[in-house]
Amino acid sequence: MYRPMNQSRHCRQHGVQPIVCPPLCRYTDSFVQREVPYIQPLINVNRQHIVDVPRTYYEQINQTVIVPPNQMRPNRFRRF
Repeated sequence: MYRPMNQSRHCRQHGVQPIVCPPLCRYTDSFVQREVPYIQPLINVNRQHIVDVPRTYYEQINQTVIVPPNQMRPNRFRRF
């Protein structure tokens, strides 16, 4: 049985035998942080959008036309 020394001496003086109870547990809780890794995958998506843009191409056509002498226009800048 559990008997503290000072109680047993004190109780014997009065002639009464003490009743000893089982010890009580007193807890003092403390908390410590612990990191837990969370893995979050990231997906990078590069998107390319097609946009139609008009672009004009010119096609050249060369023609040779024969003009008879009587249909020629006079040239004002020509010197004779």
